[in-house]
Formats: sequence, C-alpha cells, structure tokens
Amino acid sequence: MAGETLVTVVGNLTADPELRHTASGLPVTGFTIASTPRTFDRERNEFVDGEPLFLRCSIWRQAAENASASLTKGARVIVTGRLKQRTFDDKEGVRRTVVEIDAEEIAASLTYAKASVTKTYRPGGATPAPRSATADTGQAQAAAPAETHPF
Repeated sequence: MAGETLVTVVGNLTADPELRHTASGLPVTGFTIASTPRTFDRERNEFVDGEPLFLRCSIWRQAAENASASLTKGARVIVTGRLKQRTFDDKEGVRRTVVEIDAEEIAASLTYAKASVTKTYRPGGATPAPRSATADTGQAQAAAPAETHPF
C-alpha cells in the first residue's frame, strides 16, 4: 500500500499473546515484542546487549487465532506489518502518542528453535484469501478493519 511504512522486526514476546474479539466478532490478538540489538565488544571479546525496543502489535482474523494458539511468552518471533502512530488522551487528560505495528504476518524464528507446521483451513474447506483480495464488485477490500481493537 502506497505511503505506508512497512517494517519487519525480530524479537521476543514479552507475554503470552492476548486473543480478543471486536464487538462484531472479529478476532484480534495483541502482543508486545522486545527487540534487543547486540553488538560485539572487541575489547571484552563478548557480545553486549543494547537498549531494547518494545513494540505493541496487533494481528487480525485467522492469523490472530493461530498466533494465540501457537506462541507463548519468550518465543522469538519475526513480525512484518505496517508501522502506525496513534494519539490518545490518558486517564489524566495528557495527550500521548504511541507507535504500534499492525501485523500482516507473525512467525516463530527458527534460529534457536524447531517448529512443526499444521495447516489450517476456513470452514467449508476453502483456503484463506489474501488480505488484499478484490471483492466481486471489483473494489479492493480494506487490508485492516476500520474497527478499533479492544486493547
């Protein structure tokens, strides 16, 4: 999608993913990843951790259900999605801005783990449609729902 900031982040889940449903029943899973840069310190001859970056993420629909059923706290994951900035007023009335990822994909990193893949299908045996599928009317469907997520 033109003009959007697409990112890929590798990090660890800070807690188990939280599956919820919108008022219309749409599944959405929220999770936070911590991505910590590591550099090699030649003087000490060891790797040194930098400041971690914590990013709140949301993933929708079937991927939301799959992520919540498959991943747990501490899992190393790879997340790809759109970087979004959101502004809100907190409980004290102070205006806050947060940066989040509206995830398109989440996967377990296989660098330090093994995984077994089980393919899922929609009811009726149909394979999942791409998120940017075109409706019968010829108009592109929205990649992300207009609803606000329940987090």
